[in-house]
Amino acid sequence: MQLKPGTSWEELYAQAAAIAPQAFTKSGVANYWGGQWREEGEVHPATSPIDQTRIHGPLLLETHQAAAALDSCVAEHFQWIKVPLAERKARTERAIAKIVQHRELLALLLTWEIGKPYRQALVSVDRTTSGVEWYLAEIDRMLDGRGPLPGPVSNIASWNYPLSVLAHALYVQMLSGNAVIAKAPTDGGVVALTLAMSFAIEEGLPVTLVSGLGGKLSSVLVRSPEIGALAFVGGRDTGGKIASDLVRTDKRHMLEQEGLNAWGIWNFSQWDLLAPMIKKGFEYAKQRCTAYPRYVIQRQLFDDFLAMYIPVVSSLTVGHPLAVADPSDPIPDVDFGPVINAAKAADLRTNIADAIDRGGVPIYRGKLDPGRFIEGQDLSAYVAPVAILDPPRSSPLYHAEPFGPVDTLVIVDTTAELLAKMNVSNGALVSSIASDDLELAGTLATEVNAFKVGINQPKSRGDKAEPFGGRGASWKGAFVGGEYLVQAVTEGPPESRLYGNFPEYQRYPDLT
Repeated sequence: MQLKPGTSWEELYAQAAAIAPQAFTKSGVANYWGGQWREEGEVHPATSPIDQTRIHGPLLLETHQAAAALDSCVAEHFQWIKVPLAERKARTERAIAKIVQHRELLALLLTWEIGKPYRQALVSVDRTTSGVEWYLAEIDRMLDGRGPLPGPVSNIASWNYPLSVLAHALYVQMLSGNAVIAKAPTDGGVVALTLAMSFAIEEGLPVTLVSGLGGKLSSVLVRSPEIGALAFVGGRDTGGKIASDLVRTDKRHMLEQEGLNAWGIWNFSQWDLLAPMIKKGFEYAKQRCTAYPRYVIQRQLFDDFLAMYIPVVSSLTVGHPLAVADPSDPIPDVDFGPVINAAKAADLRTNIADAIDRGGVPIYRGKLDPGRFIEGQDLSAYVAPVAILDPPRSSPLYHAEPFGPVDTLVIVDTTAELLAKMNVSNGALVSSIASDDLELAGTLATEVNAFKVGINQPKSRGDKAEPFGGRGASWKGAFVGGEYLVQAVTEGPPESRLYGNFPEYQRYPDLT
């Protein structure tokens, strides 16, 4: 096996540098504010999860530099709100056209930076462009009676979706009349994000890009009174700290946090229907906020479930996302490659071993196929799929999202127990019920503590008009998706109330 010719990191980074030379320097990825790309900040030693080779990372700023960047972003905001919507749309259209033009390069950058297989990375790019194009067609009616926020939107996002979540949101926030400031993820995705936003900068859209450690930038990006809204995507630990910072303010916020998304299986026989859904769920090593790592199964169905499940997980392909046997071979379409870094892989292995040592039953433990890797490459960030029956309550795998290719299976005897085990994480983004009895499934779905609940189908974040949010501890603040994203980053009539989870009220859209 060898690296597909033309896909080396050095070649891809050179292509990005040819497009935006001031953004991509030899020392790392520049920050941007005040109309200038700035090659300042501490070099962050980045490695690709694919094989641990050195790649270009962000230049990390100090607090005072981020504060200067925010000052310029605030000034841009009050200039941008004067720009007519028609002009905002025209500039956005031109920027999105450039993302489409460089679709394959952006996807390959994602593959190296975050380990996402190439086909799945292409989907991420396409969801970014098609999503913003939908808003371009719908934004006039969405902004009727609404105006921009009193300050720019601050964005802090995780590494797993730098384009289809973060870049997409930035473009819609600017289309809605706001300047934006975004903290690039330090774990991966900074090059792809920066290239996608360089096109916005070329077209005069009000983007500010900063990189840095959360402890140094949080005081600026979260607590600054000049910020009109804060959008955060990440785990509950960091999200909880941010939420506590916001308690003392009335700042608009959208905090998407993790939850243990679950499939509940009761009175079910359509295993041929469920099998492809389970396989697709392993894409990108389940490193998605809407992945399903928990299966809660009626005891009488457990043998049938295993008869379907084991062949599915046994068929999963795990390997180097860009390795080919012959230079003329296409880029492989593996189900997943590495997790985000070697440290995360080590953490998963520790949690798996601990769960088994404490009584969990290893139903399935996959092995990496050497034929899907380049000889001698570093495999420390790769984890084969694992399934554990009845993880102990003391294990993180019992109550928290593993964010890796690890499933936990729980057997139950009553529907009340099924619901209790599905709701173990105090709120989730998505969940599903598998049942032949659609009336019963509909009744159970109303008791599942998740924002979206599928019946005999998985649910996802969704695109375009589809709302997205969470219940319980999985979400704080305004919901997003479709018109709700525009409402979250604009001011409406005084009597209007946003949809979302707030300390003083909860308001949920009709998802039927």
